[in-house]
Amino acid sequence: MKAALCRSLDGPSAVVVADIPEPRPLAGEAVVRVSCAGLNHADVLRARGKYQEKPELPFSPCGEIAGVVEASPAGSGFIAESRVMAYVGHGGARERTTIEPWRLVPIPDGVSDVAACGIPVTYGTALHALRERARLQAGQTVAVLGAGGGAGLAAVEIAKLMGARVLAVASIDKHRACLRHGADAVIDRNVPDLKSALRELSEAGPDVIYDCVGGALSEPAFRSLRSGGSFLVVGFASRTVPVLPLDIALVKSLSILGINWPAAVESDRAGYRADMALALEAVAEGRLSPAIHGSWPIDEICSALAVLDRGEATGKIVIKVD
Repeated sequence: MKAALCRSLDGPSAVVVADIPEPRPLAGEAVVRVSCAGLNHADVLRARGKYQEKPELPFSPCGEIAGVVEASPAGSGFIAESRVMAYVGHGGARERTTIEPWRLVPIPDGVSDVAACGIPVTYGTALHALRERARLQAGQTVAVLGAGGGAGLAAVEIAKLMGARVLAVASIDKHRACLRHGADAVIDRNVPDLKSALRELSEAGPDVIYDCVGGALSEPAFRSLRSGGSFLVVGFASRTVPVLPLDIALVKSLSILGINWPAAVESDRAGYRADMALALEAVAEGRLSPAIHGSWPIDEICSALAVLDRGEATGKIVIKVD
């Protein structure tokens, strides 16, 4: 079968497509025929060996899949030809994969495989971060840094779904996408004084900062928080880990919250499945609309990874496997 493989840690351009043996499921595993898989910034980092999780070489990129069950163990609740999506961490960019049934979530009628495979990482992270970690309440204000990317747009949508007011910080070319997905206001990421810009749009400052990018934007955004606010450390798309002024955290009683969604999935499997079902239902009902930047055939996965690597994606990058 066909698979995309990282055989070395020489970066996204070194990913190859090759034929590999058909998977052999272990006891208790299901086999899924993959139709499409989702790429994330983590795949770019893994290809360079710079992600916190370091799979053994060779491995396939893509931590999200959608497809059809080919075989599943008795009692799993899934039958052959069931449409499913799943978070798999990595290894999704291949025609078939083996998977623990608890990771599988049925795809509702009316939701495409492309939309479904774009749900787990970005929307799962946003739900966990805003609901479980920040305890976001309706009427509060959330500022999303890196709002024009796939992770940021998902956070914008989830925050709006929860009744928050959303300030999107993004490059000018991504402002329309932010507004289309529900942002109440958009701030140019290159504004000279981000702290003041955020405060002007939120009176005493945002209640929550959702930071997907790190780098130079983090400190002024952190300083803009109102007393008792929360700063969510989601990722470092800028490839720079910021240094935050802890004296401000002390004076203003701020919370700095790390968001490790993959760990949350492992520790609360039922919660993961419930969140995925909730998000898929919202897509089916039109309350969420996953942003898809584009799709590439598996043979062109290096081109797709390059779009992510250059920071050009506005929404999910999808790999068509079959």
